[in-house]
Amino acid sequence: MKPISVTHLYPKEMNLYGDTGNRIVLEQRMKWRGIPYRVHLISEGDVIPESTDILLGGGGQDASQGSIEKDFLSKQDSLDRLVDKGTVVLMICGMYQMLGRKFVTSEGVEIEGLDILPLETRAESGRLIGNISVDMDGMVLVGYENHSGRTYLDPGAMPLAKVLRGKGNNDADITEGCRYKNVFGSYMHGPLLSKNTDFADLLIRLALEKNGSTVGMKPLDDSLEQTARKVAITRPR
Repeated sequence: MKPISVTHLYPKEMNLYGDTGNRIVLEQRMKWRGIPYRVHLISEGDVIPESTDILLGGGGQDASQGSIEKDFLSKQDSLDRLVDKGTVVLMICGMYQMLGRKFVTSEGVEIEGLDILPLETRAESGRLIGNISVDMDGMVLVGYENHSGRTYLDPGAMPLAKVLRGKGNNDADITEGCRYKNVFGSYMHGPLLSKNTDFADLLIRLALEKNGSTVGMKPLDDSLEQTARKVAITRPR
């Protein structure tokens, strides 16, 4: 079968909260199942492979977002094509914000986004910090949020999930993240996929469908991960 092509965007520039762990989780779960894959680490000046099946990005400081802004915008056409082809995209925190139209920093500086997700973000006083749990179509996800940006979805946009505990996109509604086609944006660190193996498997399954592969997704022993998830749900915010 054709290997799943995993592309990690700005792994050095946007990895303040250990979101590289999401890539490691996907790699390991594919390895356990005998699913072949290859990994591409893409930094400034590099070209995103057109063969990409899964595209990942993480969180970073406002300064890091500003430093990659020009390069990220130069990848607009490539990313638009990938999204249209059904590529699975998981962007966390800072990279999630930059998939929207813009991010306005606390200094009033506008960082332009790609306008792939129907949303805008602006920094406001006070950070939203703490454990978070959300409901994504009956699948409870847990993670940790730490952001000053408040993200507001356009009317009719699809949030990733409904907040059960925590703040999510902002402190004005109960939405967390955003989904468009196979693009998933979220504020949840942890890394997100380490305690949410069902979500990790959903991403792999979607990538296999996009890739045209017919390999089965054999069950894995996730007892340790499920225990960690249950503990995380009970932790005080």
